[in-house]
Amino acid sequence: MIVSIKMIVSIARGTCLAGAVAVALSAAVAPCQIFQDPHERVGHYASISGEPFRNVTLEMSLKPLKKNDEAYIRGVCRELFTQWAPLLRHAEQVSVMLWTAEGSEILDYSGDLDQPLEWARYLGNPNTKHPVDSAPDEPLSLHERAFLYMEDPPEFTMGDLRLIVQCLKDEGRRITGKPMRVGATFDPGPEFAKSEFKYVRHPEILMADVMGPKTFVACYAVLKGDDHRYAGFPDGIPDGTPFGTFFGRQSQHFLTDLGFDYIWFSNGFGFGLETWSSTGAVFTGKGFHADELPGVREKILEFWRLFREECPDFRIETRGTNLATGIDLAKDGVDLRAIYRGGFNLLPPPNSPWAALDGDFGLELTGYLSRMAELPDEDYIFRFYTHDPWWINSPWLDRYGREPHDIYLPMACARVNHDGEVKLPTHLNFLTVDDSFGNMPTQVPNEVIPHILTARRNAPDAPGPFVWVYPFDEYHEWAYEAPDRLSEIYSGDWVIRQAINNGFPLNTVVSTAGFVASLEKKPDLYRHAVLVSIAPQAGTPVEGALIRHVEQGGRLLVYGPITHAGPAFLEFLNLKPAEPLEGVFDLAHEMADDEFALVQNPAQIRHVSLVNGGGVEPVVKDSDDSATQVLAAMKQGSHVRDVLVARSRPEWRGGKVVYFRGTNSNRHAGGRLLTADNPEQFFHGPLLMRYALSEFGYTFLHTGQRPAARSPVTLVARSNNGYYFSGYTPDTTVKQRFRFPQGAPLLLNYETLLEDGCSTYYMPRGWHRECRVFVTQAGGGRVGCIERHSGEKGVVRRLEVNGLNDATVVFFPGREAREENIRVYVNSGYPWRTGRVDFERGPEAFGDCYQVTNVTGRLTIAW
Repeated sequence: MIVSIKMIVSIARGTCLAGAVAVALSAAVAPCQIFQDPHERVGHYASISGEPFRNVTLEMSLKPLKKNDEAYIRGVCRELFTQWAPLLRHAEQVSVMLWTAEGSEILDYSGDLDQPLEWARYLGNPNTKHPVDSAPDEPLSLHERAFLYMEDPPEFTMGDLRLIVQCLKDEGRRITGKPMRVGATFDPGPEFAKSEFKYVRHPEILMADVMGPKTFVACYAVLKGDDHRYAGFPDGIPDGTPFGTFFGRQSQHFLTDLGFDYIWFSNGFGFGLETWSSTGAVFTGKGFHADELPGVREKILEFWRLFREECPDFRIETRGTNLATGIDLAKDGVDLRAIYRGGFNLLPPPNSPWAALDGDFGLELTGYLSRMAELPDEDYIFRFYTHDPWWINSPWLDRYGREPHDIYLPMACARVNHDGEVKLPTHLNFLTVDDSFGNMPTQVPNEVIPHILTARRNAPDAPGPFVWVYPFDEYHEWAYEAPDRLSEIYSGDWVIRQAINNGFPLNTVVSTAGFVASLEKKPDLYRHAVLVSIAPQAGTPVEGALIRHVEQGGRLLVYGPITHAGPAFLEFLNLKPAEPLEGVFDLAHEMADDEFALVQNPAQIRHVSLVNGGGVEPVVKDSDDSATQVLAAMKQGSHVRDVLVARSRPEWRGGKVVYFRGTNSNRHAGGRLLTADNPEQFFHGPLLMRYALSEFGYTFLHTGQRPAARSPVTLVARSNNGYYFSGYTPDTTVKQRFRFPQGAPLLLNYETLLEDGCSTYYMPRGWHRECRVFVTQAGGGRVGCIERHSGEKGVVRRLEVNGLNDATVVFFPGREAREENIRVYVNSGYPWRTGRVDFERGPEAFGDCYQVTNVTGRLTIAW
């Protein structure tokens, strides 16, 4: 059964949804142009633009169920699916993930359906020394004392929970016509509900200090014996039982008896010890204890094996850590490759929700990209933080301020698989559909759904301009075969994180193995991209592939130390390692810099060896090589290190490699994450990655007040032969300057003042804009690009570019365009009978584009 538009609007009446449904459906059905085909079918996915999701999950707590009454429960279920129906029609399957408690409902389950259910009916943390609802006038935070979310919240039993699960399935199938699943959740910490099991009966399993000393369960903990009755252990827990065994057996009983279909491991459970922190079981902040790595790795994998021995078939979906693959491996022994390859039937972790809290989108995107570089299969999740049902905040409404940057940025990301296919997330999760008081305001789905559908319609279908070749296999091999490289593994992800936070536009990832395989199958796949890679292992296929790529005209940006690079790659770079240095350096560079009104970027930089893969070591080997240009150097006394070097030989047919040493301008100073250097005292090294893009014809520069202001985060994706910019602007007074090899990009339906060949924009907090037109003209001026109506049979799209002065205009029509139907007019209007001019194919290096030269005035482009 497919939900019709008429049905959805009918359902929406009385719930204030009709207008929003119309908006959401228009966002879903209407593409950017009018398809002039009267035979377009209605129904199924024919009227849906964008790749459908395999699964959409609505996460919710029990708080909306304010009465323990079946009719009331079913009514809430119907309202839930009605609110989200415009989105759910884009899914092959619908799931509801229940945040019933914090996982202790599973641990404590006795097998008795009349057992009372301790559930998450609180605001704040109920597992503190302060009783719930105590001392309401005392200055205690929600992390120190919890409140009930309503007076006299309903009581539930395990049998009631089984009924709730069944009601969700029944009403979900009835309203959506889709297959339905319901999932259970396990959180290792103290949030959400009281836990006698964790904090009274078995505190020995609290080995992690995530939310304070001894607050989180470690997956590889060992239980002390007790004589409590459990479904899987009716005579109590034998002393020395691994937590994985106990939890697996309890999960099997709980999920089966209550009708659940899968389980979610929350907050990094199953992925190490300190899942929110930059330190862990291996990295202490003072050093890397490599000898701990094999044992920690084995304990984590043993948990997964033990759990699967007891609970073999239920699907596991995972939240993962707040960090990234290399960081987790080097600091906490998390062997993600072994977990992925373990046959554990799991869905890999999505993007972390923490950027909503701290604005660290660089860490969110670095983690997301690094974890999708390789996968157990082709499935992975995008997760969006709409409400928080525990901590009195609703991120869409308050933390994001109803700005869609954390939709458009991660949804602009994609992976390239071994076959050279660009793959999008197959699963979409919403944390959560209800707020901390159990309300489900229609405003949130009404506003969020159109952005989700737009982002999906404009999702990448080709590698972006900048592609991260992620060393997924290498990191996992080096950690055990060359443990002296743990600092290098650790630092690589931090460099990329800081680069993205400083505006480096990285949206596409491919693993090193995937890069080699995809290049063999599709030799031109990365022809228009700048590859971003560490120095590869000597003699490996990826080393040869990267060198050949540049020698055949490709572009490559290498980052990180060269201490272990092989002779061939060092020769290719014209570099050699010298004595590693650390500390404070004078920095000199020849790159165009960000501009500031009050204070400029400092001329000193600090390099901490511990978190940077060693000291600063690169120097140019042959200083007489005319193909080599030193772009930046770090000087300490009489010692100079060449930290940004470009090389392009004539026989490379335009190919170029740029090397950046990659100073991660952070240090461990306590706290959850590494501490960044003061940007007005020390230059942030990863800025040089963005500045170095000018060597490939790109400009991404900022003009602001001072370096301490947070930089805009910008990504650029390729979709339907166009460019789609997405951004987060933490300071909207910052001016952004863009230039591509094709010219200054003109964002659709914006005007710009051209400066030094760049388009300039002041962008809102969260933004997403299409670009299909690039312009080059002397003297600057005001130029705009706007959408115009078709008004002509056979024309599906019409763009108008104004303010041109003897300009060269390069444009990228959609793939629906036929060259014989492209029409270009100068200074003409409806019905476009005059002013038609010739156009020509654009330079092959730009891709599938066309250009018009010597244009003054107004240019109209139609296809």
